[in-house]
Amino acid sequence: MLQRLKTLAASWPRAALILGVLFGLALAPAIKAAAAGLFPEVIPLPNGFQPEGIVSGRGFIFYAGSLADGSIYEGSLRDGQGSLLVQPQAGRIAVGLDYDPRSGYLFVAGGPTGQAYVYDTATGDTVAVYQLNDLGTFVNDVIVTRGAAYFTDSNRAVFYKLPLSAGGEVPDQSAVAEIPLTGDYQVVDGQFNANGIEATPNGEWLIIVNSFLGTLYKVDPESGEASLIDLGGDNVAFGDGILLDGRTLYVVQNSLNQIAAVQLKRDLSKGRVVDILTDPDLDVPTTITEFGNALYAVNARFSTPPTPDTEYQVVRVEK
Repeated sequence: MLQRLKTLAASWPRAALILGVLFGLALAPAIKAAAAGLFPEVIPLPNGFQPEGIVSGRGFIFYAGSLADGSIYEGSLRDGQGSLLVQPQAGRIAVGLDYDPRSGYLFVAGGPTGQAYVYDTATGDTVAVYQLNDLGTFVNDVIVTRGAAYFTDSNRAVFYKLPLSAGGEVPDQSAVAEIPLTGDYQVVDGQFNANGIEATPNGEWLIIVNSFLGTLYKVDPESGEASLIDLGGDNVAFGDGILLDGRTLYVVQNSLNQIAAVQLKRDLSKGRVVDILTDPDLDVPTTITEFGNALYAVNARFSTPPTPDTEYQVVRVEK
């Protein structure tokens, strides 16, 4: 079952039951096939694409965004085939992504533009553009809950809230809110701070990783008060994209070419690193999505100078 879908559906018991039954019946054979190794281990992206974000959509579909030109690639986890859903966009880049199954909208963090974009995955059309902050900031990642889309800022002690209707419709610019991160949260000037963001299934709490400090925070989405999650001496240095599956938080540690599995207490006050996942095909992965019993990490290859011919991939990693 797609994790983002589970996250949203869990907020509505009836919808969760219906979706669980339908998708369980539809995807069970595919999940078994994936477990049997019938899905590709490495999925190529277009040469020169410079990916950063990845998220699952309906069925076998995934989306990846380009740092180079803001384009969005739509591919299949089943056969590795795909094409551009959103063509290159002048003045835009795509960093973190999330998908809302209610509307079929894709939410995209715009990095140094200070913007956020919403695309219709049925057509590739732009639904909305939001100026979250002025230039000089870095809007890094996004998570969609039942009531809002939340975006991190890697340069400032804030996050951004975009309220959503019950059906997932987006508001106008005036509804955007900037929420200060307070409490235990720390910013180190001149460094990359807040990066990946997740939410509990009921939307009551956010989880944010600080890449430079290697720390995780439990965050109140309304007040912005952050509590440090005690990792018992462990850290998740170079933490980038994160994904919550039950009580296990998967944290991509980009420069380390690995994914940390952090087992969290129910109240999110503590956690411990219980496993490190890696694969020889990982090359500075940034974000992950999941399908069946596997994670799919996108290789940003930041240590490789980008050229129009540079190859990029999505790598399947067993949990």
